[in-house]
Amino acid sequence: MYILVLSLTRYMNKSKPGKILIIIQRANGDVLLSSPLIDILYEYYDQPKIDLLVNENTAAVAKALRNVSHVHIFSYKNSRLKETITTISKIRNKYDLSISLTASDRCILFSILSGKTSISATEKKVLKSWWKRILLSHSYFYDPTRHIVINNTASLSLLGIHPKNIKVTISHSENAKKSIHEKLKKLNIQEFLLFHPSAQYEYKIYPAASRTKLLCLLNTLNIPIIVTGGKSELDDAIKQDIPDLDNIHNFIGETTLQEYVALSNAATVYIGSDTLNMHIAASQNKRIFAIFGPTLLQTWSPWSNELQTSTASDRPVQTYGNITIFQADMPCVACGLAGCDDKHGKSDCLYHIDPSTIFNEVQKWLKTSP
Repeated sequence: MYILVLSLTRYMNKSKPGKILIIIQRANGDVLLSSPLIDILYEYYDQPKIDLLVNENTAAVAKALRNVSHVHIFSYKNSRLKETITTISKIRNKYDLSISLTASDRCILFSILSGKTSISATEKKVLKSWWKRILLSHSYFYDPTRHIVINNTASLSLLGIHPKNIKVTISHSENAKKSIHEKLKKLNIQEFLLFHPSAQYEYKIYPAASRTKLLCLLNTLNIPIIVTGGKSELDDAIKQDIPDLDNIHNFIGETTLQEYVALSNAATVYIGSDTLNMHIAASQNKRIFAIFGPTLLQTWSPWSNELQTSTASDRPVQTYGNITIFQADMPCVACGLAGCDDKHGKSDCLYHIDPSTIFNEVQKWLKTSP
């Protein structure tokens, strides 16, 4: 059996698939953190055509990834059955290699039907995954105890690819860069701190009183602070709460994703929530001060491109490379739930992270940085 697998792996390496489909029907962070897989396949197979299949609400992130030719979008506006049939008609037998990073039945079906060679993450439970393992060319177990970047690149070993360097990357357009440059020029801003207090769900958001105190402390540094966010109801509520201070510039709801990526790339520091924006900053090798609530670090801590690692241990304050993480000093941290009610409500642990602790770390770094 080992000889058979080894022979197949060598054959696949020689065949160099010209068209690859990667299926990621999860959240924005999952899509961004698939970039190492995309970049490694692109280089290893001499610039093949790589397409993505993602959910509609993550398409903007997918389109910001490097080395992607086309993005197929799965929309939930239509019935799931109708959209599934439409998607299959677009991808069936169109690819030399398909890789699903999601273990769901539908995503694995897409992989099986689209690629001559199909690979997917699967569940460990045999009752759920036995038929998937039979129909797929190769499969691997999705391990929730591993970092998402490691899970997303697990398929590479099945292809005989053993990368020495795993980096998260994201790109932005020249138009976005120009737009941000003009915004900053009008405000006479060159170096600045980026503060991102928002997230998709309330359970990741640092409480209003705490973030106001933190912003007041940061304001004393006399460095421009650009506050960012989207256009959701949560973002709009935060926008109204941002204090009007000399060094605060409220950009919430004022940038596209491409512009945000360009803005983040121009920033000196990222301070804020455990969310997509934190991972964007990490991919740009920025100095990061991230505020974590119940999220499991073993899976979702920022990936350090420099150190080629993340962190899995829970501590009130910890630094690795250019990344500092803050958590509450509570026995329940990190629980991995979506808030204390596990229904995307508030997280008590975020109320136990002192803004002064965050400020002191930022101030200390600014004093010692070149």
